[in-house]
Amino acid sequence: MLKVNRNDDRPIWQQLLDQAIHNITTGNWPPGELLLPSRELAGRIGVSRSTIQIVYEELFSRGYTVTSRRGGTRVSSSIQVLPSLEEEPQSGPVPPVLPLVHESIAKLQSWFGDHDTTQVDIDFNPHEPYIDETFTQSWRKSFLQVSAEPNLDIWSYGDARGFLPLREQIQRYLSLERGIHIEADQILLTSGAQHSIDLIAQALLTEGDRVSVEDPGFPAAWTTMKYRGMQIDAVPVDEQGLCVDRIHPESRLVFVTPSHQCATGIIMSEPRRQQFMQLAGKRGMWIIEDDYDSEFRYRGDPIPTLFSQLPQNTLYMMSFSKMIAPGIRLSAIIGPQAAIERLTQIHELTYRHLPIMEQLTLNHFIERGQFMRHMRRVRNIYRRRHEVMTKAIHSSGLSSRFRLSGVETGLHILLEADASCDEAAITSAARKQGVCVYPLSRYCLESDRKGWVLGFAKVDEARIEEGISRFARTV
Repeated sequence: MLKVNRNDDRPIWQQLLDQAIHNITTGNWPPGELLLPSRELAGRIGVSRSTIQIVYEELFSRGYTVTSRRGGTRVSSSIQVLPSLEEEPQSGPVPPVLPLVHESIAKLQSWFGDHDTTQVDIDFNPHEPYIDETFTQSWRKSFLQVSAEPNLDIWSYGDARGFLPLREQIQRYLSLERGIHIEADQILLTSGAQHSIDLIAQALLTEGDRVSVEDPGFPAAWTTMKYRGMQIDAVPVDEQGLCVDRIHPESRLVFVTPSHQCATGIIMSEPRRQQFMQLAGKRGMWIIEDDYDSEFRYRGDPIPTLFSQLPQNTLYMMSFSKMIAPGIRLSAIIGPQAAIERLTQIHELTYRHLPIMEQLTLNHFIERGQFMRHMRRVRNIYRRRHEVMTKAIHSSGLSSRFRLSGVETGLHILLEADASCDEAAITSAARKQGVCVYPLSRYCLESDRKGWVLGFAKVDEARIEEGISRFARTV
């Protein structure tokens, strides 16, 4: 018999329905059993007939019962009585063992560093830019204004390449700031560098292809492509950049950061660039040029891109993670028309397109001049912090004990030690002094180079001086 619990917050019909389903699925009401007429059952329970009718209609619509005019309502004969989960506990499907995923995630987490910085006073994080209330207020205004947009078409499925007005804004920016002259259809918007690399691996490579990467370099590049089944070859980096003569002769693609080498900060020399581009053109290799923070340059003129010199071979990656904030998750791949079309096909198949609100907001942010104002402001901030850090390194004596590099561009500086240095012990000692530094070894694939990658974007000038002073005392 069904019962009503007056202390239960659920509607009475829901209580009775749940009890009825339980009775059917456990065999208390076996297949073919005739249920009481709704009027009679309502009288026995003390509820209205309409309540029982709702329960019977739900049972019928869900396939638990069958009805006929003369035969009444019966439990369906197709119902299979299942054993109680309490009697026979069952486990769900077991995910496959994926050692490559665990290895890759461990490497990336190590590269990003400890997420728990509660015991750290000064964090020289090289991965994140400066963000303050001035930016967030400007971004919020753009977000609110585009949110009020009356055009309902923007909420439909969009272009897999990305919001066209935003791509046109990026097209103009690249032409003015980086000397890259392209059509808007040569731009594909993505949600970050790893997304971009993953698309390239899927669209332009096949499993087993050889890929050359800088070592030390950007761990997300080789972990992502290794996960996609590529053979990864580590190529050393020297004082002129990527050692071109060490690129494997069967490489189908080379990943480089020529404007500010990821980790060492080296700018690829012009002779090395020419050697690299001649080799890529001769062998028909793809180049991924990751231009992640070259907008922030402190000495000399902007470095020309490889894409502007060898556009038929190069996939240029730009990101707003360093220019604005990683949280907006917007990046772009720029490349030859045919390559972008292939990447777009894979993107449409696997992701469809990016969320529209971030694209609308960024477009508005750029269109109304807020982006360039933001860039001018943070460039001045970074210039001051860069100068303070380099002076502090020299005055503390660190520059006499370690090799200093990467001081012309970007948001980090490298202090490189001898390979025999106990990098881990010094890193741990610095943390005990309340200073978080980022070991060079975390950027290495096969290299045994040691040192520390020190970011200055998120640390104010006084804290930079204090942090460098504490770090100098630990070594």
